[in-house]
Amino acid sequence: MMPDNLQKNPVHLGLGATAVVQPEMTGDMAWYGGYAQRHGDDGREGRLVSMYTFTESWDVWEMHPKGSEMVLCTAGHMTLVQEMPDGSEKRVTIGAGEYAINDPGMWHTADVESEATAVFITAGEGTEHRERT
Repeated sequence: MMPDNLQKNPVHLGLGATAVVQPEMTGDMAWYGGYAQRHGDDGREGRLVSMYTFTESWDVWEMHPKGSEMVLCTAGHMTLVQEMPDGSEKRVTIGAGEYAINDPGMWHTADVESEATAVFITAGEGTEHRERT
């Protein structure tokens, strides 16, 4: 067994308690489309475990309609912004070792002042994005 790097190769947690190392992360929509093809049969029970380092705030909102997402900060600080049903925003700043959960169907984004790294455990089926204005 050789060690793997989560930022380079995310992991799919699937049915039957499986863990499947994914191809190298490119971050583009084609990679996510390939992921959906590889693991779509796991439906809402599948989870993508990934890690990213951010040096700036996100330029999109995203929403996972069929499951929760856990965001675990491992370095730095980031402020998660969640859009409430009434249009108001809830903000929570997390630092190394702290986490927050995005509920199913909750639009969310993040602000990063300098640099932050986070692990995401995502129920990604049906994920939607919209531009952040």
